[in-house]
Amino acid sequence: MRIVFMGTPEFAVPSLEILAENDYRPVAVVTGPDRPRGRGRKLQPTAVKQAAVRLGIQTLIQPGSVKDPAFAARIKELQCDLQIVVAFRILPREVFTCAKLGAFNLHASLLPKFRGAAPIHRALMAGASETGVTTFFLKPAVDTGNIILQWPTTVPQNETAGSLHDRLACLGARAVLETTRRISTGRVQEYTQEDALATAAPKIFRDDCRIQWAKPAEDVHNHCRGLSPYPGAWTPWKSHRLKILGSRVTEGRGIPGSVLQSDGRLVIACQTGAISVTHLQAPGQRVLEVQDFLNGHPVPLRSRLDEHDG
Repeated sequence: MRIVFMGTPEFAVPSLEILAENDYRPVAVVTGPDRPRGRGRKLQPTAVKQAAVRLGIQTLIQPGSVKDPAFAARIKELQCDLQIVVAFRILPREVFTCAKLGAFNLHASLLPKFRGAAPIHRALMAGASETGVTTFFLKPAVDTGNIILQWPTTVPQNETAGSLHDRLACLGARAVLETTRRISTGRVQEYTQEDALATAAPKIFRDDCRIQWAKPAEDVHNHCRGLSPYPGAWTPWKSHRLKILGSRVTEGRGIPGSVLQSDGRLVIACQTGAISVTHLQAPGQRVLEVQDFLNGHPVPLRSRLDEHDG
């Protein structure tokens, strides 16, 4: 079976690897262009391109725009049986309809819940106790195609987006392999999504990351872990933005955003309850455990983290 795999970030790498290891080696890999990255701003390949090179896949396609007619023509030339899409761009119809057996996508949620660009972040920010992965056939409306399979997983109370990302990448890889097997053997049973149950998972912007201390501690904690380690929940602090990348719900009462304890622990009041901060990052510095942070950055008792808008 001739497979074209499309993906860009680290999340897609386990899926590409598991296909290559199980006799479903793609004939071509489509990924994003090389981009300037790091302090030196040198051109760097995507994580998927690096994996494809390591796996010895010869045909690499890096379109500047998926809407370019030349890209659609190139995909048609490959005469593929199946397109597999994992964390790539929104494809035009003329691209995803040219595979003989169709095109399917891996999404990091239990669709129709958390449709959109940031399902992992948004699930944690919403306090979801369960999420998972879904494979579905592509259709023009984003994340709405017929479901092929879904595998759920429980979300622990303190899990971060980084940890969940890694778990779902591995779970998703196994789902991609199983979906490919079902399609290749003609054993696919698909079913439509219930649009009435859909929730949105839009892209995360900087202002979305600001901590709202005038919310219950559980909500603040979910906000922080849902954005950890990237892009990071932040609060104004000394005219800067202080990122809070680890927290726990704890007892406490005070003005929302005020420091209730700063002697080895950093406890911040919320609307109801408080959070105990475990990991922080000041602007331009590395992530520190709370004790190390307080040693270098004393935080006065009863001060307000949101006093200065950065």
